[in-house]
Amino acid sequence: MYDYFSREKSPAGKWKTKNKKQKIKEKEALSKIMSQLILIIVVILILWALIANVRVVPQAQAYVIERLGKYKTTWEAGLHLKVPFIESIVKKVSLKEQTLDFPPQPVITKDNVTMNVDSLIFMKVMDPKLYTYGIANATMAVEGMAATTLRNIIGEMELDETLVGRDEINGKMQQVLDEATDPWGIKVTRVEIKNIQPPEEIAEVMSKQMRAERERRQTVLEAQAHQEAVVARAEGDKKAKILAAEAERDAQIALAEGRAKSIEMVYEAEAEGLEKLKNANVSDTVLKLKGIEALKDVADGRATKIFIPSDITSTVAALGVAGEALGIGNATAVDNSPKMRPAPKKDPCIDDETGKGGLDAAATTEAINEEVKASSADQNDVLD
Repeated sequence: MYDYFSREKSPAGKWKTKNKKQKIKEKEALSKIMSQLILIIVVILILWALIANVRVVPQAQAYVIERLGKYKTTWEAGLHLKVPFIESIVKKVSLKEQTLDFPPQPVITKDNVTMNVDSLIFMKVMDPKLYTYGIANATMAVEGMAATTLRNIIGEMELDETLVGRDEINGKMQQVLDEATDPWGIKVTRVEIKNIQPPEEIAEVMSKQMRAERERRQTVLEAQAHQEAVVARAEGDKKAKILAAEAERDAQIALAEGRAKSIEMVYEAEAEGLEKLKNANVSDTVLKLKGIEALKDVADGRATKIFIPSDITSTVAALGVAGEALGIGNATAVDNSPKMRPAPKKDPCIDDETGKGGLDAAATTEAINEEVKASSADQNDVLD
């Protein structure tokens, strides 16, 4: 309380002034704390908004982004920041190849056979924007398109063509589905026919046909095997006979060459002997002795006529010939039995295990020896 006359403050007035200043300071401190709290809250909200709107797109995925309800962009794999309250993620699209396995579809072939066909479709999203805005349910659309395409393709084929033409069906379906799904941002990479189930009666007929075909193939294979065996055996026999004939030819040639060589050697030896006799100036006494030795072989009782090369007995010989011609005189019976020949020497190379070829060769050698001996005897008779 002031004293207006002395212009001095009373103690009570001083206390009131101090309280007012203190309240002002407290209000200032409180406002400062509140502003700091508000700033902290704002910073936290900003950080939260930033963290909440930071997106990491995984590999092989794409996010379709809209801004205020309109398509903005497509996020690919990596780190991205979304504007809060303005931008939104409309759809997350997988870029991996997807497999669509649909239930079996009943189809009718060209020859009016109803059967169930199970197909498998492989597709891949190539454009996430078209995949998001081009069609509402892409999987259902692909399923329906696959069913109708399969019916159209198989409806132009007969049952047998359907069973053996899976590759053709797969190619046609892939081409048609790929062209139809281009506006949807989808690429049909492959189509496979998993199973074809014909009716039971058709399956039974096919089983019988397959059994008959296998039996036919077995019969054909057995006949071919028998034919090949017969041909191989005939070729083997042919080659064996050719080889045997060639061996026989070579053996005959060798034997003929040996025989010719042996005869040539014999004649050369005889000629050499004659030449030596000529050069030796053999006397008449020696020639007469050789003639007497030759008479022993002539007079063995096997000859029908006897010729004695002697001047003394020439007349007797002529009379003997005439008497025998006229049937006069003692007619001695002629011994026509085979002349005893010494047993051939056993070939030391021949035994019980020698084959026919060896035996034939030994017999040929023996015949050559006999011919050489006979030729030598003839030459001796000529000399006498």
